[in-house]
Amino acid sequence: MWQFEHKAKTLGYKNIAGIDEAGRGPLAGPVVSAAVILPHDFSCKGINDSKKLSEKKRNAFFPVIKKQAICVAIGLSSHHEIDQINILQASLLSMRRAVENLSIPPDFLLIDGKFTLDITIDQTAVIKGDSKSISIAAASIIAKVTRDAIMKELHEKYPRYNFIQHKGYPTKAHKEAILKYGPCPVHRRTFKGVKEVTHAG
Repeated sequence: MWQFEHKAKTLGYKNIAGIDEAGRGPLAGPVVSAAVILPHDFSCKGINDSKKLSEKKRNAFFPVIKKQAICVAIGLSSHHEIDQINILQASLLSMRRAVENLSIPPDFLLIDGKFTLDITIDQTAVIKGDSKSISIAAASIIAKVTRDAIMKELHEKYPRYNFIQHKGYPTKAHKEAILKYGPCPVHRRTFKGVKEVTHAG
């Protein structure tokens, strides 16, 4: 899990940030990215891609990462931006915002996926990086737990969609709620399952 970080270190980079996002697939809410710079002696057994961890484990790892990391930052892209510029561009924008929000400027970025960011920092994209890089895995946990918390807040505001259960993902129950009540203000209007339903919720 340290191979990419160690390679960057041997090339002379010091502050290596892992970046990942959560929330590309849901029909509602923002896409949330995290950027994490870990110390070389970071130790947290069992950290992996957030999708492979239970909610309980993610919630347990979250404060450990926050406490031990040199730096952690979040970047968001709203449902409005997702509809305006598409989900891929909004995801990359949220990642860039996360990097720009770091209190310590990174000199190298490890980005989950196959796309790099429009930013003047040396970087590399790592496909399935959340299961190959410790920094990206840590970012995936921070992003996922943060986004889940946002969706829980949105559940309080729009309880009939039950965001607390599915976090905005296109489950059968979620799609049925959209059909029944129409989209709410935080639904992504350009997404299949929402755009076909026009009556206001």
